[in-house]
Amino acid sequence: MRVTLFVMDDNTMFAIVRTGGKQYRVAAGDKIAVEKIAGEAGETVTLGDVLLASDDGAVTSAVDMIVSAEIIAQARGEKVIVFKKRRRHNYRRKNGHRQSLTLLKITAIGAPAKKAAPKKAEAAPVEVAVEAAPAKKPAPKKAEAAPVEVAVKAAPAKKPAAKKATAKKEA
Repeated sequence: MRVTLFVMDDNTMFAIVRTGGKQYRVAAGDKIAVEKIAGEAGETVTLGDVLLASDDGAVTSAVDMIVSAEIIAQARGEKVIVFKKRRRHNYRRKNGHRQSLTLLKITAIGAPAKKAAPKKAEAAPVEVAVEAAPAKKPAPKKAEAAPVEVAVKAAPAKKPAAKKATAKKEA
């Protein structure tokens, strides 16, 4: 694995994030085009897969680091023509492709804001008197359902089919 550290002239915070299988170097205020992310224009998304973060030229821990971004627009990339040909075989195929993209504006880089846990008021200790529970009476047995008899009606016996009289007269 090869790690490349960026040396910046200006002392700004930046991060390397991974989204859509690609890695991007972002700083607050940057605009980038990434593979489509679900959401409408104006919504805020968080990019949680931060690989590296730098603050004032020093590499900081990227654990629990997030990058907040605002969706500017959902767009499509340029059309890419895919042309296949095998010479002397009359084989030609032409296809086009336009990638769906999301335009993002990076708003903030940093650790997620921790929500303060609600403070619990100290309650005075409550004394609970524990008494022996009375012996439980056994629950009455459920009455068993009487077996249901199903009357099966026998199908009427079929009469043998009458044979056609094909008696030959004996002469």
